[in-house]
Amino acid sequence: MTYRIALIKGDGIGPEVTKAAVAVLDKTAKLFDHSFIYKEALAGGCAIDAVGEPLPAESVRVCKSCDAVLLGAVGGPKWDNLPGRLRPEKAILGLRSELGLFANLRPAALQKALKAFSPLRKDIADKGIDLIFVRELTGGIYFGERGRTDETTAFDTESYSVTEIERIGRKAFGLAVKRRKSVVSVDKANVLESSRLWRETMHRIAKEYPQVLYSDMLVDNAAMQLVTNPSQFDVIVTSNLFGDILSDEAAAVTGSIGLIPSASLGEGTFGLYEPIHGSAPDIAGQGKANPLAAILSAAMLLRYSLSLAEEAAHIESAVEKALLSGARTGDMAQSGAAAPLSTAQMTDAVLSFI
Repeated sequence: MTYRIALIKGDGIGPEVTKAAVAVLDKTAKLFDHSFIYKEALAGGCAIDAVGEPLPAESVRVCKSCDAVLLGAVGGPKWDNLPGRLRPEKAILGLRSELGLFANLRPAALQKALKAFSPLRKDIADKGIDLIFVRELTGGIYFGERGRTDETTAFDTESYSVTEIERIGRKAFGLAVKRRKSVVSVDKANVLESSRLWRETMHRIAKEYPQVLYSDMLVDNAAMQLVTNPSQFDVIVTSNLFGDILSDEAAAVTGSIGLIPSASLGEGTFGLYEPIHGSAPDIAGQGKANPLAAILSAAMLLRYSLSLAEEAAHIESAVEKALLSGARTGDMAQSGAAAPLSTAQMTDAVLSFI
């Protein structure tokens, strides 16, 4: 079977980590008798340099012609002084809008080999972490009306419709059915009217999934529970703002942001996949980047967009085995340990288990 993947290398360490992900995808494809055709597209700072805008129309066309998109990272200080409409980050917002991507999936799992890197107490870390955030991506306060009434007063409006809540809710419940059949919906219903609508709608959707254990949790309690008892969570569904903050907290408790992948999905199977670590321009081109988040993003691409669950699990297992073998990049190296691996060496370590 042949699949088409739009490849956006982007800026900073983006080209280095996407190269690693492609190497892993290609070896996996040979093992399972598939083939991947990569269609390269520009987005971010490199697109600004090449054609004067962060998201060229041709890049959108390329993405829409493929089964999924694999993105490295965008942005960097080189473009910080550009006006807002020309900032590299506009490419991400543009892709979400153009491709109809409203659900952000961000897993947080504590690798057995990296428990010592977690800031959690040992007894908490020993219980394990294997959760996934389903964050609403195109609504809420980030997209509501905003402005300033005078020089001393500013406002941002949180707004959600039933339709927006229903579609993200069904994404979360559908995912839970395939995992451990548990959903926690995070809101602030004791204060916010938008959260009360959110909770009412989630309760109604929960009745459609009687096999899934459902509960509500206030966002302040959720922030506490993520550091005191994260093993209780399976699927967490929440709004744009709360998901932005809490998923970063969850990433921190796993010990390394260099291990966290993500997916942005729409109504069908099409999706955009990227590591969450950003472009890290300070180490770009030095072979120091951790490629594992990009590799795990590629595994998510196989699972959610191409329905290749066995192949995805094979890649995830290879990453786990590489870590258990002692392979570490600089961001995971401990004092006194062996010299950290380069990006290419860590990629080779994963490839050796495929």
